[in-house]
Amino acid sequence: MTDLNDLRPERMLGVRETFGIDSDLQVPAFAERDDHVPEVDEAYRFNPDVTLALLAGFRRNRRVLVQGLHGTGKSTHIEQVAARLNWPCVRVNLDAHISRLDLVGKDAVVLRDGAQVTEFQEGIVPWALQRPVALIFDEYDAGRPDVMFVIQRILERDGKFTLTDQNRVLSPHPHFRLFATANTVGLGNLNGLYQGVQRLNHAQMDRWDIVASLSYLPAAEEIAIVLARVPGKDTPAGRELVARMVAVAELTRRGFAAGDVSTLMSPRTVITWAENCEIFRDPAVAFRLSFLNKCDDAERALVAEYYQRCFDQELDTGAAAAA
Repeated sequence: MTDLNDLRPERMLGVRETFGIDSDLQVPAFAERDDHVPEVDEAYRFNPDVTLALLAGFRRNRRVLVQGLHGTGKSTHIEQVAARLNWPCVRVNLDAHISRLDLVGKDAVVLRDGAQVTEFQEGIVPWALQRPVALIFDEYDAGRPDVMFVIQRILERDGKFTLTDQNRVLSPHPHFRLFATANTVGLGNLNGLYQGVQRLNHAQMDRWDIVASLSYLPAAEEIAIVLARVPGKDTPAGRELVARMVAVAELTRRGFAAGDVSTLMSPRTVITWAENCEIFRDPAVAFRLSFLNKCDDAERALVAEYYQRCFDQELDTGAAAAA
């Protein structure tokens, strides 16, 4: 296989043919698939606005931040665009354990000709910066402040990265791209839903060229995704069941938006519920195990009411622990 450093986008793909979006935009793509290219998920449904924002990032080297609630498929959206462009992609989760040294690099002891020597090992940022790679910072708003200022150096499209320990200044590869995902827009954990997120430096947020917002899919598309993930439900009865499940999920989202409940069902949870239905053969039991047990005790009666509205069946919230 060709070395990653030697890969270049050698062809142009039409957005209409590749992503099913009514646009004449042409985007660069790689002819070869590297090991870093994500696998194509044929069942994935693209949000047109977010997809065009990401494609602008790939074509015009724009820094793109995708914001949205959990389970909307933010990181997967970037990966699936990259997969169809054969664009090498590296995803880094900015949890509390990611340090500045992890991103920049550090000295390490290695064996050279049978002797131990100390040499500098590049972190993920300088490694990706010098290659045709789409670098994704996942959970961007959960990063530690000292880590975030490391990232700030590369947010400018032509920004050079300085390795102070090495007295080196790195120039970005012409096909290096930078993306990030976040549950908030840098304002912190205002509603208590995302513990651990930080208020982000406004000067850093201002450096993102494009901020795209990804919402949950329309009901018909969400049903199609669930059926693609759980083929056993792709029957007349199964499709009706999944439609009811998605209806319950939509009620929890409306309840969350109105402040009635503090937990909502993401598409990921709906898929898990459908998978658990295959195991337990009872939607009520699977619902309790997939979602209801995650809810606050004071809210379970209301969530059970959502279930009753869609399934015309009373849900025994007291059986949650026993289930």
